[in-house]
Amino acid sequence: MIEAETYHIIDRVQWRDYRERVHPSIEIHLTEKQLRKIISLNDELSVTDALEVYEPLTQLIAIYRDNYSRLQRRRNHFLGIEAEVPPFMIAISGSVAVGKSTTARLLRLFLSQAFPDLNVDLVTTDGFLYPNEELVKRGILNRKGFPESYDMPKLLQFLTDVKNNKRNIAFPVYSHENYDIVEGAKQVLKNPNILIVEGINVLQLDDKEQVFVGDFADLSIYVDADTACIERWYYERFKMLMHKAAENPDNHHYRYSQMEEDQAMAEAKRIWQEINLVNLNEYILPTRNRADMVIHKRDNHYIDQLWMKKY
Repeated sequence: MIEAETYHIIDRVQWRDYRERVHPSIEIHLTEKQLRKIISLNDELSVTDALEVYEPLTQLIAIYRDNYSRLQRRRNHFLGIEAEVPPFMIAISGSVAVGKSTTARLLRLFLSQAFPDLNVDLVTTDGFLYPNEELVKRGILNRKGFPESYDMPKLLQFLTDVKNNKRNIAFPVYSHENYDIVEGAKQVLKNPNILIVEGINVLQLDDKEQVFVGDFADLSIYVDADTACIERWYYERFKMLMHKAAENPDNHHYRYSQMEEDQAMAEAKRIWQEINLVNLNEYILPTRNRADMVIHKRDNHYIDQLWMKKY
């Protein structure tokens, strides 16, 4: 298998033992209350699971980051350049409903604890989707999430600005409740030392197939699971979002809450098969082998393996 040729595949038991190698200067703490705020709607993760998997992963990321900073400083010294070290960027990709957001938010918390003097921030690429109005004009609203639905020049410029140490970089706000870009709203990224960029497209090519978004990343992670698991998680999340939206007519999922549940779930199945599954098979999954690390899950979001690239 190509995975075995490309990656060291480490099972959960072996990975758990790496916690003993965590440097004592790195102190990671996690409470049940913190975890509840972090995990995605239908994700399943205990405090013990989070510490067993993400504490050694935080230590490993710290090694990558330290080596990155040392290389940048030594290169600048050799060239006689006085320049600030650009932010260390971590790209996190994977399918819809696989749990990317949980991974990104948990790593942000743990890295903030591991590097208390550094600014650790998180950006999702949802804000770089074209507004629904523009998608309708282009006739691609039904392909939202596909590569052509993103304003890739804007995203690439944003990442360029980050790596050029620009301050106070404004970028669009996306509302998952309204399923659209919030008109006129902006977020501002303020001088991060470590930036996590999460999204289904962060390991994909731009529309001219010249630049990987992941080319800006200093470390890339793909969150993976068998397609059957992801499909089941998608339906579970859809149902939870639908019930949650029942009292909010402005919510994208409100219309589904007004249907009979069987009818709503039939619509969810259509969306999965015609949109999300196609996007996964054609554009997302093929980027997995570009990732430096793969976090693999099985039933109930249980992380059973971690894959580390051999080269």
